[in-house]
Amino acid sequence: MTEPHPHSHPIEEANEESPFGSLTPDEFYARHSVSHGSEYITNSRGLKLFTQWWTPLPPTKTIGTLALVHGFTGESSWFLQLTAVYFTKAGFATCAIDHQGHGFSDGLNAHIPDINPVVDDCISFFTSFRARHAPSLPSFLYSESLGGAIALLITLREKRVELDWDGLVLNGAMCGISAKFKPPWPLEHLLSIVAAVVPTWRVIPTRGSIPDVSFKEEWKRKLALASPRRTVARPRAATANELIRICNELQGRFEEVKVPLLIVHGGEDVVCDPESAEELYKRAASEDKTLKIYPGMWHQLVGEPKESVELVFGDMLEWLRTRAKRASDARASGNDGGA
Repeated sequence: MTEPHPHSHPIEEANEESPFGSLTPDEFYARHSVSHGSEYITNSRGLKLFTQWWTPLPPTKTIGTLALVHGFTGESSWFLQLTAVYFTKAGFATCAIDHQGHGFSDGLNAHIPDINPVVDDCISFFTSFRARHAPSLPSFLYSESLGGAIALLITLREKRVELDWDGLVLNGAMCGISAKFKPPWPLEHLLSIVAAVVPTWRVIPTRGSIPDVSFKEEWKRKLALASPRRTVARPRAATANELIRICNELQGRFEEVKVPLLIVHGGEDVVCDPESAEELYKRAASEDKTLKIYPGMWHQLVGEPKESVELVFGDMLEWLRTRAKRASDARASGNDGGA
């Protein structure tokens, strides 16, 4: 097997059945010169949550920390893990947590009736990871889909000083659910009532399966469905109601967003609306903000053909490296003002 190109995304080594292709996880990490660790933590609600992290091996120097936030029905051990390895081998100590009801974590399958405890879980774990691994280095958030909404809410909890972030990458962020994918009217308007009465009822007839409209490459769609922990069932009423509520809340708070922002989005995303991403870009108070809409690309940018994946993730990595250097230089000169 040839050596991996240092700047290629590890998705190219996956197959329809495993993110690691024909390798064991340990062989895969060694091939990419990263170390891996994991542990369960127990949150304030008594749920055991799965966390994991990846760190670059020498001679690669650690230039910052990166916390990854997965989306609805996602997890940290499948596609997101490949993206974690991609950023780690470039110099970022990277971590991720499985939200309640997702991946290896406790909780009713894919059920998030209230986003705030999930935001608390992320803050708690990310803060401890940063303290443990690289407290003095620049720190960043990377998020996908619903994870984008969670990451934005994390940055809006600005009263606590340890939560300063040097940048946020929003990949296909859920700032608004596409009208092409929302439950048909009038069900959307009855949702709050249904959610209150039967919160776990899988009532919501979304217009299609998320993987079918997210991954352009068929083999990557098959890999998504091969995960033993992924659900393709319809969202439960209280979860769907909360997703719509989160979008409405965020759309009312775009002006409060101050963190340096890179917004990347597929132009043909029919799950999370590109127009909402454009609206966030226009209204965010961030002094450093960049918007990249990729024409013709779908919701899961890692699900595009190889050349597109290299382009999109190359853009993200360049943005992160530039801001990591800028933040480090500012700290070295005694101006700890972030990026």
